[in-house]
This record gives sequence, C-alpha cells and structure tokens, in this order.
Amino acid sequence: MTETLFTNARLADGTLNDILVSGGRISAIDKAGKSAATAKTVDIAGALLVPSFVEGHIHLDTSFYGDKWIPHKACTNGFDVHERVAFQAENMAAAAPMDERARNQLDLCIANGALQMRSHVMVDGSVGLKSLETILAVREAYRDIIDIQLVAFPQSGILKSPGTPELMDEAIGMGADLVGGLDPLSFDRDIKGHLDVVFGIAEKRGVDVDIHLHDAGTMGAMTIEEICARTTALGMQGRVAVSHAYGLGDLGPDAIKKIAALIAKSGVAIMTNAPGNHNFPPVALLRAAGVTVFSGNDNIRDSWWPFGDGDMLRRAEIIAYRSGFYTDAELAAAFDVVTAGGAKALNLEGYGIAIGAKADFVTLAAEHVAEAVVAIPKPRRVFKEGRLVAENGAVVR
Repeated sequence: MTETLFTNARLADGTLNDILVSGGRISAIDKAGKSAATAKTVDIAGALLVPSFVEGHIHLDTSFYGDKWIPHKACTNGFDVHERVAFQAENMAAAAPMDERARNQLDLCIANGALQMRSHVMVDGSVGLKSLETILAVREAYRDIIDIQLVAFPQSGILKSPGTPELMDEAIGMGADLVGGLDPLSFDRDIKGHLDVVFGIAEKRGVDVDIHLHDAGTMGAMTIEEICARTTALGMQGRVAVSHAYGLGDLGPDAIKKIAALIAKSGVAIMTNAPGNHNFPPVALLRAAGVTVFSGNDNIRDSWWPFGDGDMLRRAEIIAYRSGFYTDAELAAAFDVVTAGGAKALNLEGYGIAIGAKADFVTLAAEHVAEAVVAIPKPRRVFKEGRLVAENGAVVR
C-alpha cells in the first residue's frame, strides 16, 4: 500500500501536525516531528491544510469560461427566468464545443481546490439528453481527480416542455445522480404537477433532489413549505436541497424564523451563492436553526452573468461580506458553508481532516481559517487522495 507522510501541516486549531496517508486515506495524525519517516515525504512547510472545497452548485454545460467573451444582455423588464433561458439558448448556439468549455471550467475549479462538485445539466425537451451525454463523458475523463454529482435539470420547465418527465427519468438511468426542478409556481405554474414529477422520479429511482427556486417572497416561501412537506412524507430527510431560495431573504423576522424551523425539521438543505442583485437566505439564522447551508459558484461567465472565478474560498468571502460576518467565528461559519456544510448537503463519504477520511485537501498561505476567508490566498497546492493534482493555479496531469 502506498504511503505518504505530509509534514508540518497547520490544522484549523493552529497546531502543526504530520499526516500519514495510506491508500488514499488519512491513516494517522500526529504532532509535527513525532511521525516515523516513510518512503515518501511532502513538506507542507507550515501552510494551513484544509479539506478540499465543495462546489455544491455549478453548470458545466452552459459556462463560456475559456471561450470568447460574450457580452451580458440585460432582461427587458427586470429579472426574468424565461427571458434568461432564451438568451442562453441563443448564446449556446454560437459557443465552443460543450466538452471543451466543461473541461476549462473543471480545470479552473480543481486548481482552486474544489474536488467535490454538484453540477446541474440541462435535460428537457429543448436539448434532450445531448448535454448530459457530453458531460457524462467529461466526468469519466476526470474521475481520478474530482468527484462529480450530476443533476438532471429541466431548464425549460417540466410541464411546459413536452417529453421532459420521460427524459428526466431516462437521464437517471444513464448516470445522472439527482433529479432537479425549476420554479414550480412561476415557471410551470403548477406546483403540484411539477413536484409530482420531481419526487415521483426520485422515489422510483431512489435518488436525491435539488430544485432551483428563484421565486421571491411568499411565492418562494410557499414552494419551500410544499417541498418540505413532500420531503417529510417520503422520508427523504437529508436528501433534498433547494438552490437559491431567494424568497427566504424577503421574509420578515417572524416568518423567517418559522420557516427556518420547518426547513430544519424536514432536513432540506439550502444552497446560496449570495448573488449581488438578489436578496438571499439569511445564512446565520438558518444555521442557528439547524439548517444545512451550502454554496456553489453557480454560473461562471455564462448567459446569466459575466462573473465567476471557480474559487469557493472567494465564494465564502462573498457570503461573509454580504452577511455582515466580521468575527472569527462568523468567518469560520462562512468557511463551513463551502466545506463541511457542502459535504453534508451532498452526503459525501469520508470528508474532512480526520483519520479514515479521504486525503482530499488544499494548502493555503494563512495562519487560520478566518484569515483564509478574508485574504483568499494563492498559490495553493491541491491533493486528491494524497496525490498532487493542482499547483500554482494549474492542474497537474
């Protein structure tokens, strides 16, 4: 069995440690200098060693990262999901090959330290299963350096897009890991019919659920309440996520506390990337209520906005900044959202810096987690099961 000793690694508690990795997993953690020498030694040189970041929400099929610059087109009358979907279709028709763009985006994320990912992939009547077929092949090519969950995502709606329920079911059979959804009330205008399809496939196929929800205010809150009810009724606690959930940021103090308790009880996780032009879920309040909160970069240089650098540590900083987090404990909470919180939401096995965990970790030039969140230090070294897979901003092949 291959063994590697990582020496002088600074852990989150500030102590220097030696970490022994055997067969891709952490087999021992000792104070620095107390471990016996092994055949191979890697000196971390006092850098902060943290678990790899969890990219919990991204779109590998629709990013234009690495492609030609596509100027952003604003909606004609405020944010409108239908209009943005139409813009996306126009842009995709002129974009570089999907597999090329997906690889560019993966290299970017891996180099920044994300080794676990959940990507939503369009599966609906407008594209059929073509996008999924492409991304499944890309996932296979990257299987040794990043773990990727794929969500069958009905970007054009479920009920409005003929044939989509059957396509989503087929997508799970092809290798998609989760079933998705999109704004049941405002997009399909049929919350019951939409969720019947989503949870019906989930129950039939034994897979988890991750639903996009952009709807604001009481419309968004009502949808979340229905999702929580379905989750509880089917015994799917811990296996359902709502992505974006902008409406939670619109509610008054009493209403948000009430729904936070409901979300926590049902075990539904909430994903937020704290976008600049929307209210977003109150991270501290949700976490205090026991809700699992996680994050993702979402769109990277695509038809929805021109931003994104694939760095989940920067995403933690954005969440902290927009949430008014200043203390070390608050900054650590933002860091948890992009690490352990993401691992819990994605039901990852063997995550973390602990004996028995997978040796997936990142080194940062910081004294502690709080400094890392505000400084966003680079360069970084990224290790997958103890193997160096990225260094100095580039994937090592």
